[in-house]
Amino acid sequence: MLRAAARLARARAALPRAPLAPVQLQCRAFSEAMQEPPPEGGGVPVPTQTKLLINGELVDAVGGKTFPVIDPRTELPICEVAEATAADVDIAVAAARRAFDLGPWPKMSGRERGRILFRFADLLEAHAEELAALETLDNGKPLFFSRNADIPLSIDHFRYFVR
Repeated sequence: MLRAAARLARARAALPRAPLAPVQLQCRAFSEAMQEPPPEGGGVPVPTQTKLLINGELVDAVGGKTFPVIDPRTELPICEVAEATAADVDIAVAAARRAFDLGPWPKMSGRERGRILFRFADLLEAHAEELAALETLDNGKPLFFSRNADIPLSIDHFRYFVR
């Protein structure tokens, strides 16, 4: 982590300096003010599901390949996730088609489907802190935005489209 920070500091020092416009200064100040420490306990969350979700099951990619997910803050690997190929996509699409044509979803009333979507939104809400931490870890944005925009808006979308 120290090597990554040193590389970043050297790269920043090599950039030409131009005076910042007032808007850029405000954005920088806001962004720095919104940086927060990791979740309680000081630990960084580690993704626990790294396989493909196909036909209701977590499976490895057909070719067995994985690729690293890189922490944009440190440039260090977070974990390895399954690398889907065209074959995996074909299997997933066929499974989704079967589930839609033959599964319970198309036979349910709108009210029943709405209940399921609301339940999903409730589960997102129950795990909002963990999801926000993982979202921040994955893309490097401040936790403030994941916690107060990304996750709550996702929850709101599910509830909105039920109505």
